[in-house]
Amino acid sequence: MTPTVRAHLALLLAMAIWGSSFIALKVAVGILHPMQVIFLRMLIGSVTFLLIMPLWRGGVRYQRGDWKWLLGMAAFEPCLYFVFEAMALQYTTASQAGMVTSMLPLMVAAGAWFFLREQISRYQWGGFLIAVAGVFWMSWHSEISETAPNPALGNFLEFMAMASAVGYTLLVKKLTSGYRPLFLTAMQTFVGTIFFLPLAMTQPWPESIAWSTWATLGYLGIVVTLGAYGLYNYALSQISATTTAGYTNLLPVFTLFFAMILLQETMNLQQWLAIGLVFAGVMISQRRVPALPLVAAIETPEEKPVQP
Repeated sequence: MTPTVRAHLALLLAMAIWGSSFIALKVAVGILHPMQVIFLRMLIGSVTFLLIMPLWRGGVRYQRGDWKWLLGMAAFEPCLYFVFEAMALQYTTASQAGMVTSMLPLMVAAGAWFFLREQISRYQWGGFLIAVAGVFWMSWHSEISETAPNPALGNFLEFMAMASAVGYTLLVKKLTSGYRPLFLTAMQTFVGTIFFLPLAMTQPWPESIAWSTWATLGYLGIVVTLGAYGLYNYALSQISATTTAGYTNLLPVFTLFFAMILLQETMNLQQWLAIGLVFAGVMISQRRVPALPLVAAIETPEEKPVQP
């Protein structure tokens, strides 16, 4: 199996995990304050990374000035990203929040073209637009539930989370030329733990936290933070940022699927047809992948990606 095929499989699995994370996060923020949920998620992820330190610590080739890109990466995600997303899920449903992620591929494609000089083929643009149309089709036929008191505000906050994800994706693409994907994932988790600690401490804590809530937090901290981010960062080390971001069109599909199973939400025929359109758009966007220049607008020595 070639590295490119492994990257595509890693992305597919990462999208499935991230799709389920909207459900888990929606459940958790209904019990704890959003900042407490994110802090505990980051803390659990950090402890996990400390336990597997030999897997990600070696092979780091630090270059002068990289601290600002590493810090910027973590500032975009998890810091700003999770601030916006946790707030968004207080006002909108998990399904609608997942649908807003359809804007990410187009935003990343524009950013990659501008900053990384990546070439965008007509298949990619066409596939992205078809997938976005499918997501809007799903959104148009979705129903507002009691758990979405202000979906317009919630969806706007989710859009701001996607803007943060664009900055994160472009910086990770730059950094994977010299750093292992797991190292970058560990770095963002440690910084996120420090960032969210004071925010979590400003909120009143419950007297006790149920085991079911801890299980949800454990899933977010270990499976999502370590698994999904690790897989996504690995894919970015092998294929272009634009191609990688194209897979996020599958997030609304996975989110609706898990919401149907875990939250007993239902989907009508129109939504099922829209899901098929999303898959078609992703397949078209992957039809032809242009050669990837790894040199960003901010000059970086050209190196081969380090295998995790």
